[in-house]
Amino acid sequence: MANILNRIITVKLDEIRIAQENMPLAELQIIAYARRADLRDFVAALRAKHTLGDPAIIAEIKKASPSKGVLRETFVPADIARSYAQNGAACLSVLTDTQFFQGDERHLQQARDACTLPVLRKDFIIDPYQVLEARAIGADCILLIASALEPTQMRELEAYAYSLGLAVLVEVHNADELDVALTMQTPLIGVNNRNLRTFAVTLNTTLELLASIPSDRIVVTESGILTRNDAEQMRAAGIHTFLVGEAFMRAENPGVALSNIFFVSKNLS
Repeated sequence: MANILNRIITVKLDEIRIAQENMPLAELQIIAYARRADLRDFVAALRAKHTLGDPAIIAEIKKASPSKGVLRETFVPADIARSYAQNGAACLSVLTDTQFFQGDERHLQQARDACTLPVLRKDFIIDPYQVLEARAIGADCILLIASALEPTQMRELEAYAYSLGLAVLVEVHNADELDVALTMQTPLIGVNNRNLRTFAVTLNTTLELLASIPSDRIVVTESGILTRNDAEQMRAAGIHTFLVGEAFMRAENPGVALSNIFFVSKNLS
């Protein structure tokens, strides 16, 4: 898994070139701008859960990952999205990367059409074309990964996303990346507990960075939340926003798995 991020970025550059040949920027702009009235407020959906005292779950829809292979053989994005919505998710995250995660833009469209939750386009975004593409396919939020981008590039992509009405989740893995993320406007600071170069996972990544994140930001802990104990550990530390995929994708009913990890004690009270 060493340097898999570099491999992914190389593939993305080719994908962007091909996409621009198939749909020139001007044509994509027409589609994206026509959808601006269709935006759902990603940040407000998370804050609404916090106001209720509930965890805010960004529930992920993905068929596979580079480190674990296929996670779910029977994969129907619309059904998964409805299951999440019925069981307390605040937002969705949908993988659109094809080569490494077996994702597809259509998965995002199908999931979003099946419910009213705001949707994050989970992909490796490195170019403004992909930001415009995200809005064109219906995304309400994009992911910017600090380890894949230069600081100036991140800020430029964020500004472009904001011009389209998109929210931005900036993802970090260490203190240096966090310092850069905190120069951005977005309140959404994602801390990925998985090292994208080695794919090793530890929840301590979030816990160690937490004290350096101002209270006006929303800390989103990502990766490694597999059990109710994991969720309770994070909440005890003051972290109430989660992006979870694998634990749900491996379950027979993803929404029930979400409820069991995050809401079972409330349901039983």
